[in-house]
Amino acid sequence: MKNTDYNFESVTERKNTNSLKWDLFGDDLPMWVADMDFEVAPEIHEAILKRASHPIYGYSIVPDSLFEAYINWWAGRYDLRMSREEMLYATGVMPSISSMIRCLTDENDGILIQSPVYHVFFYVIGDNNRRVVENELVYENGEYRIDFDDLDEKLSHVKMMILCNPQNPVGKIWSKEDLAKIGELCKKHDVILISDEIHCDLTDPGKLYNPFMTSSDYDKSILCISPSKSFNVAGFQSSIVYSKNPELLERIKVQLHVDNSDSCNVFAVSAVEAAYNCCEEWLEELREVIYQNKLTVRYYLERELPTVKLVECDATYLLWLDCRAINVSSKVLSEFLRQNQGLFLSAGRDFGEIGDGFLRMNIACPPKLLDDGLRRLKSGVIALNNINALSKGI
Repeated sequence: MKNTDYNFESVTERKNTNSLKWDLFGDDLPMWVADMDFEVAPEIHEAILKRASHPIYGYSIVPDSLFEAYINWWAGRYDLRMSREEMLYATGVMPSISSMIRCLTDENDGILIQSPVYHVFFYVIGDNNRRVVENELVYENGEYRIDFDDLDEKLSHVKMMILCNPQNPVGKIWSKEDLAKIGELCKKHDVILISDEIHCDLTDPGKLYNPFMTSSDYDKSILCISPSKSFNVAGFQSSIVYSKNPELLERIKVQLHVDNSDSCNVFAVSAVEAAYNCCEEWLEELREVIYQNKLTVRYYLERELPTVKLVECDATYLLWLDCRAINVSSKVLSEFLRQNQGLFLSAGRDFGEIGDGFLRMNIACPPKLLDDGLRRLKSGVIALNNINALSKGI
């Protein structure tokens, strides 16, 4: 039986709350950035209110209880056994990856990513004066796979690889065999591996992701994890860096401190501990809600908009839509939908050149918003097709 205290149905107004998603651009319906339009679990809300009731908000420390919450969560759900001395606190996954790029590589070093992939990977590599090297994923028979021959060759020219597990935006859960093979190739070429596993909990019901660390024993690997996506608490800016390699961990520790990325938000500990210690039931219901939203999109596209294909996936609340049959660039399509329909979906080109022709859609929202988004998508595609037909004199 569902917990009636969990609110996944009603729409909570987010405009005028300094929301990046809703206030930055002023679009009618933003379905781009990866945060959810669901209220947090009641236990998290209560923990924040309790902390806020104390009227002093000074500097905070990170207690052992926060690390214990992480340790218990990963051991219980994923059989990943971490210890306190193998963990570092950081203000976020991307800030910590940026710090690791600076302390573990040199300027002009190559860093490999597997496109289409989270667009900020491109920026964080380029902004640190390193070179992006792409191992493009292969899309065939409706799903993505790794080109291991290409990966083997390109790893010989880089210092670091950033893995996305599960993969954003394509929603792929990498198998233990895939992860073990990645570890073997990184070891072969002495490449440091960073695995961003921030979407790990957001898998379809009945499916779990495979942590890199339980699939490979490669000793130059680093794990980045956070409850921010799973429990919609990104605003508290909290994450963990985990590695069994003490030499790498010490270098990262120093760099995080230099970059002022190791300090703790006054509310972060309360949010993280409540999430991991009290909110597993909420997460299970969330996963079902997201899965049902995914089915809604699949059936709608099949029935109402067959020129857009849903790329089947098992993880994340981000859907990868194959719009190549519309025969326009993803940038043009995304901008047309914004201007014509007030619907903001991410252009696939942002995730690498190979992503052109696709759109990324965030479906972590109440059904009313999802239905609205699908109607706008259909109307926008029809309008664009009509304009293109007129321009061709059809």
